[in-house]
Amino acid sequence: MIPSIEWVNNKIKMIDQTILPHELKFLEFSDYRDLAKSIKVMNIRGAPAIGVAAAMGMALAALEYKDLLKVDFLKKVEDAAEIIKNTRPTASNLFWAVNRILDIINKSVGTSLEICEEVVEEAKIMAQEDITVNKNIGKNGAELIKDGETILTHCNAGSLATVQYGTALAPIRSAIEQGKKVSVIADETRPRLQGARLTAYELNYDKIPVKVISDTSSGLLMKLGKIDRVIVGTDRVTSDAVFNKIGTYLVALAAKDNNIPFYVAAPTSSLSLDDTIDDVEIEQRDDSEVSCVLGKVRIVPEGVECLNYAFDITPFELVTGIITEDGVFTPRELLERYKK
Repeated sequence: MIPSIEWVNNKIKMIDQTILPHELKFLEFSDYRDLAKSIKVMNIRGAPAIGVAAAMGMALAALEYKDLLKVDFLKKVEDAAEIIKNTRPTASNLFWAVNRILDIINKSVGTSLEICEEVVEEAKIMAQEDITVNKNIGKNGAELIKDGETILTHCNAGSLATVQYGTALAPIRSAIEQGKKVSVIADETRPRLQGARLTAYELNYDKIPVKVISDTSSGLLMKLGKIDRVIVGTDRVTSDAVFNKIGTYLVALAAKDNNIPFYVAAPTSSLSLDDTIDDVEIEQRDDSEVSCVLGKVRIVPEGVECLNYAFDITPFELVTGIITEDGVFTPRELLERYKK
């Protein structure tokens, strides 16, 4: 897949994921406020991708204010950071990226223009780092996959959810590059259908065998022996659980009941190990995403309220292992290695 987001001529260029798979269209942003809106409405989504988008948004803010006196520059970029942070509350990559840029800004002794140049360079570095991290996740996760396996995934944690290559799909890509025959079953992932629209799109684009199922089918397919392994991505890993797209918890329960390994692909930028379940705000989105299919066909009677939690909580006891760029770890090993 082509990169989902790039920095080109001091602008952000990214794929509009809201109209896939029907059209491949690119958006360009030169204003961090517009970039923030694009994160909120999910023109770009996926924890690593919105982390890089947030960093690039901070670079746009630095460019806008580079001619101000330093004291005014610092105030304006702080304000921009708050706007970007307030777009989506659950994914830790968003906050990690903004805070990393703020750290660069606060430690710099340069002028406003010099700080701006540092921020732009850092955002570019973060984009390249994301690709490297994903490929290392792929290499580590590929060791788990046997030739001929069928992997179930939920939501989209592929190239579109990152700068390129993916997290949950990275081990699959790497295993195929090693010559293994691997096929994918993708949950449709209601209500925004990221599995049906995005995972299926990018795997088909790359000629990787994929089939789409309704979210209610995965348990049956496990029971019938048609799934060998589950690999999902994550928006945040706390000290006791994994936060991922709504429906992940049910997939993990079914995997546990059928003795199927359940793995989570998580770049270390998604780790929030000083937090617990109680510290995380689970994003609730507009109920129209549930009542209407992709905003077009209403399937719920008028006047009936819908609940629309964007993420759910999968406790560590349901997780076989977590794949990072450094290796594959049980939840206990993960805490021993990374928790401060």
